[in-house]
Amino acid sequence: MPDTPPNPELLRALGRLVRGLSALFWGLPAALIICVGTATAGWFKAFSIVPGLGATGLLLFGLWQLGAFQRQERAWRAALDRARLIGLVNFFLCPFLYWWNKMPDQPFFSLVVVLLALSGLLFLFNLNLVLARLGEMLPDETLRQETRQFTVINRGLLVTLLLVVAAYVFVMQMPDLPVPFLMVIARLERMSLWSLMMLVLLPLSLTMALIWKTKEVILESVFGTN
Repeated sequence: MPDTPPNPELLRALGRLVRGLSALFWGLPAALIICVGTATAGWFKAFSIVPGLGATGLLLFGLWQLGAFQRQERAWRAALDRARLIGLVNFFLCPFLYWWNKMPDQPFFSLVVVLLALSGLLFLFNLNLVLARLGEMLPDETLRQETRQFTVINRGLLVTLLLVVAAYVFVMQMPDLPVPFLMVIARLERMSLWSLMMLVLLPLSLTMALIWKTKEVILESVFGTN
């Protein structure tokens, strides 16, 4: 018997799914490098706010591409919508990195940059939820188990980072801190933003690995590529 012809609509949805995963894979490191470089070193000054908007916009594009797959799954759609909402927040807040670099003493800009940092961690947390939901819908059992395990690890790391950042911001607002607290805060501040970024790299790299593995499984099992 001849093979059943593939569903054109499903193939289109899977094609957009692969494009979306590729956009997320490349967009995550690009957004981190561009945003941190713009805020701390004033990179891309000649292009103003455009690089940051482009990097965060690439992440939004990837999430919108994923939306073509399994529209009827409520849990999948809910996780995707949350990630899109936080992605939009990042998109509209990222120009403040450029302005903060120009006027670092402006309190409003400093506050928005802190909010953007927290929003970025929340975005990565929700992206892991999206990957977990996606893994549950794909037929590969090995991928499903790996996605479940590593997304739990990533979310635990990100929650820890969020709590550390939130505690630091809260403590900095308190007047008349005891001397031991001030000494601890001084040591933490010496770590600088680059040291904090190193703590973000582990969940980021694990997330990128899951995205790449998911894309490869789709290509190999559905499109039959080697």
